Amino acid sequence: MPTTEDPTDALLADWTALLHRCAATTDPEPYGRELLRRWSEPQRRYHTTAHLHAALRHVDDLAGHADDPDAVRLAAWFHDAVYRPDRSENEERSAALAVRALTAAGLPAARVAEVERLVLLTVTHRPGAGDRDGEVLCDADLAVLGGTPEAYAAYAAAVRAEYAFVPEPDFRAGRARVLRQLLALPALYRTPTADARFTAAARRNLAAELDSLAPAGPDPLTPAGPNPLAG
Repeated sequence: MPTTEDPTDALLADWTALLHRCAATTDPEPYGRELLRRWSEPQRRYHTTAHLHAALRHVDDLAGHADDPDAVRLAAWFHDAVYRPDRSENEERSAALAVRALTAAGLPAARVAEVERLVLLTVTHRPGAGDRDGEVLCDADLAVLGGTPEAYAAYAAAVRAEYAFVPEPDFRAGRARVLRQLLALPALYRTPTADARFTAAARRNLAAELDSLAPAGPDPLTPAGPNPLAG
């Protein structure tokens, strides 16, 4: 018989196991369900439970590079837990949510602070030299850029759908600016595994999308709030 298992059940099991490994002193399941509710909000098209699942799997793949893989996993759970495409402080609010939730769960203050730092790092995706945890989180978050052309096109369409309220000329200008910034980075990926696996395809995908965004005169400022950034 076909299964009717909710695909979020596996995510909830992962969350519960993670919090137990991190020595949570409260039952982690209720807050796991609250996080999954947030990741399933109707305004999301790309930043959904599918993105959360993909990010966690990429963290698993890159975990050998991290100093504290479980701190990176926690940060992945929270990095887009607050997501409003019409707001500009999503990362800051997500980091604050992580601090409240993980402190209430009884995790050590040092690990809570590391998770907060990692979530805030996703504002720029620019970890400092030697920041192995930050490198893993950022590479996992941006792995979507290095997918197949078809997968990248689906990602780009989902991002556009999240910003459907932004007029087309403004969106194209803002998106093109982000793509140029990404292409100008000396390294899109910092871990050796992600660099080897994703860089060439990511640069092709970014360049192709940039070419598809026909210039429409001067590059205007995007409206306050929206930032069609990858990840």
